[in-house]
Parts: sequence; structure tokens; C-alpha cells
Amino acid sequence: MARTLRRIGLGALTLVCLGLFVLWRGDNPRLEALRMALADRAAPALAAVSRPVSGLVAMLEDWEKFSDVHGQNRELRREIQRLRGWRDAAQELERENAQLRALNNVRLAPRIGFATGEVFADAGGPFARSVLVNIGAEDGVRDGAAAVDGAGLAGRVVGVGARVSRLLLLTDFDSRVPVKVLPSGQRGILSGDATVAPRLMFLADESAVSVGDQVLTSGDDGVFPPDLPVGAIAAVGDRTARVRLAADYQRLEFVRVLRWSPEAPLDAPGDLILPETLSGRLPMSTPVDPSATPLLGGGG
Repeated sequence: MARTLRRIGLGALTLVCLGLFVLWRGDNPRLEALRMALADRAAPALAAVSRPVSGLVAMLEDWEKFSDVHGQNRELRREIQRLRGWRDAAQELERENAQLRALNNVRLAPRIGFATGEVFADAGGPFARSVLVNIGAEDGVRDGAAAVDGAGLAGRVVGVGARVSRLLLLTDFDSRVPVKVLPSGQRGILSGDATVAPRLMFLADESAVSVGDQVLTSGDDGVFPPDLPVGAIAAVGDRTARVRLAADYQRLEFVRVLRWSPEAPLDAPGDLILPETLSGRLPMSTPVDPSATPLLGGGG
């Protein structure tokens, strides 16, 4: 029974389609009059239906435009991040050129390279402050490397995968960074405490530090390069201070992970200094023979 009804319905639909085709394609004055009469009757309904359809089409077009603008905005931010990296490299070259104008045969320290990545996930919690970045060991990222945004130090790498890395932000409880305050030169440890303004601890003389002083990395730990911008002093207390970070964590979309290695320390004399027994000096207990030929002067 159901199959018969479907066949009847299909046949009726076919006849209706053929009738509409003949009605709209037929070249006859009576058919034309019938077509116009149907159009007059259906015009109000078509107008009512066309309004929401037109609105829906306009919404889809606006959404496509918004998606294009959003993608262009992300690409522009990425490009700005690259340009900031080139600007920093150009400024470094400018400083080096100014030094080389006065000095020749100077061995310069290796420049700092970097890999730019996009922050795609927040792996933090109520007390942890860390993010995931879409660059890893394949891009030259190493564990412990410093990560900066366009304004200053953002954190350090605490986990490296092939294509993904995890950054521990400066506001995390486990974050400890040796820093220095300019112009006083006071040194301390920037300690994260899950607030937007971490504590600067172990200041030798807090009276030498004032609000607005610049805070830079000191490089004492051998992990971070020296003189990376960290922020500015926001408040001063008893041997502690609060630092307003330069990195903008609210808009942390792209970061640069630095490729930097500290200079090898000179912790042994090596071949530069001969042992005392081979340096031409006689031990204090060795007697001197008066009849020996003197080293200086004539002798007969």
C-alpha cells in the first residue's frame, strides 16, 4: 500500500512539474494571462518570504567578510611580530656597527636567533600560569629557552615536543628570574605569585629603587640572555617591590622563543698559564750555586 501511494505521489509531482513547465514556457496569450494572474496573487507571499531570505543572505555575506577580516587581522599580527624581530636585529646591528667604527678585529658575541610561534592553548589553572605554543624541537626550541612577545620577556620553555612547547609565564608560582633594576643596578629575583605584578625579592637596598625604574634580565643564571626587558617598578616595600610586566598576557597570541647559549666559563687555566715548576722559577728550597755561570752580564 505504501509503495502504491509513493508511486501515485511521484506521478502527481511529475505531472505538476510538467504543467508548471508548460505554463511558464508556453507562448500563448491565454497562458500569459494565467501566468500574470498567478504572479499577482503570489506576489505578496513571495515578498514576505523574500525578506527573511534576503536577510539570511546578507548575514552570510557579513559573516564571510568578518571571517576574512579576522584572518587578515591574525596574519597582520603575525607579520608585525616578524617585523619587530627584524627591528630588534637591525638595532643590534646598528649598535655593533657603531662599535666597529672605532675598533678593528673585534670578536663579537654570537647574535640571538629566535623562532616565532602562535599561542594556541592555555594550559594553566587557578595557580599555574602556562601556555602552549605551536613550535618545538623541530624549530630549534630548547628546554629553558626564554620567550618574549613584542614588548618584553613573557616566560621560559619548560617542556619541548617535536612541534609543541609549553611556556611557563612570569606570573607562575614556580617562576624565578634573576633581574637587575636600572639605573641603580640593584639585583634581585622576580618571583611569580599568580598576580599581574610579580614580586621583586632580595633587594640589597630598596631605597635605591623607585617607581618607574626599568627592570631587565641580569643573565646571572646563564639561562636568559642579559638585558631583556621585563617591566618597570610599580611599587616598593620592605626589601621587596612589585613589577609591572612589559609583556601583555591579555593579547599574548604570538611569541618569539630565543636561541641563545651563554659563553663558556673560563674555570681552569688550561695551557695559558704554565705550572710553577715549569715557568722558569726555582723552588724556594733549591740552593743557588755561586760558581754557576750567571744568566746576565759578561763572564770571563
